[in-house]
Amino acid sequence: MRTVRRVRAPAYVRRTLSRVLRASRGDGERGASSLELAGMLPLLLLVGMAAIQLGIVGYAVQQAGTGARAAARTASQEDIAADYAATGKAAMSGWTASRSRFALGGGGEEVEVTATVTIPSLVPGIDDFGAASRSATMPRD
Repeated sequence: MRTVRRVRAPAYVRRTLSRVLRASRGDGERGASSLELAGMLPLLLLVGMAAIQLGIVGYAVQQAGTGARAAARTASQEDIAADYAATGKAAMSGWTASRSRFALGGGGEEVEVTATVTIPSLVPGIDDFGAASRSATMPRD
């Protein structure tokens, strides 16, 4: 019977083979997810800021409606009709009240008040995103 002699590969071949096997296992992609997150972070921040800005717009519209209803309710009463703008601002939150203006309209048996709120911006360098207006009509007392 013959004996089989094992031949050992040289060290540089073993190292190269070890690197190839490690790369095929996925060890060569270490840190790739961190790099992908760093690339996506600006987009995620932009989407987050857009969602917050949309919430601010919705809140400003809701506050304009609240102020218009309160102002119209006050303007419909003859004895306190002159205080309609102050009542409308008092019904709104602080930052929306300071950015609001009221217009009185209507005639005859009805009073119509339009509240307009300037929408603030989260984006630096842009002062506002336009205005939100809501109207309310109440019968005169």
